[in-house]
Amino acid sequence: MNKTIGIIGFGNMGSAIAERIKRDYPVIVFDKDKSKTAKIPGIKLAQNNIDTVKTADVIILAIKPQDFDVVLNEIKSIIKDKLVISIAAGKKTTHIEKIIGGIRVIRVMPNIGAKIGESETTLCKGKYAKDQDLSFAKELFNMLGKTWIIKEEMMDAATAISGSGPACIYYDMEINRIDPLNVPEEIKQGYIQRLTKAAEKIGFDSEMAEVLAVTTSNSSLLLTIVTGIPPAELRRQVTSEGGTTEAALKILAEGGSWEQAAEAAVKRAKELSES
Repeated sequence: MNKTIGIIGFGNMGSAIAERIKRDYPVIVFDKDKSKTAKIPGIKLAQNNIDTVKTADVIILAIKPQDFDVVLNEIKSIIKDKLVISIAAGKKTTHIEKIIGGIRVIRVMPNIGAKIGESETTLCKGKYAKDQDLSFAKELFNMLGKTWIIKEEMMDAATAISGSGPACIYYDMEINRIDPLNVPEEIKQGYIQRLTKAAEKIGFDSEMAEVLAVTTSNSSLLLTIVTGIPPAELRRQVTSEGGTTEAALKILAEGGSWEQAAEAAVKRAKELSES
């Protein structure tokens, strides 16, 4: 029987993950905002965080960084034999291990493309996680799109490109009134070039930088077509208050480059890891 996947946090990413995996895995979710979990067929609802952890074999933490430690402390006494998958920006595996103990942790950074099965997802494992845990997480997130296993020291950089990159694209489309159904090829290539330079600026080699830039640009543009959601609304969906994307967009609003925006996102991710 497939492992039961518990998802704590049912925002844009938590709900996208649940929708993509529910056909293949039993899923149970909890969000403190009950309106987010109303009327979701094929998914079991938990009463609280404790109920989620007790019921599931694998726990996906899809909560905002500012709520992260509160939830960890609440569930730490009952989670020690579970596999924990965290998608919280800036939160290192060592941080989770320090609070809970010698627990198996996989850190994952998917992006908004998960909504249509076109996510760009990077993964790394913590000190106590096994190779089979990483393989399981990779297989799970392959259901959301493309996946790459990278070193943890590059996860903040990956967050800046695949996580915040779509918002940079949507912001540009928004302010320049670019029609999602008719994006000129030169503009598409411009997005790829700017994201590639940004990725190289924050530490990726040229090959990986281009791969992330191409896939992030293509999936971001495809999302606007498939969903029909305006770029401005998609930008809002990927921008959490006080998060890495907000930091990147602030730079763009001030006239900064995408390279500077990526640097700001990485800086904010490091600040979140230290807070």
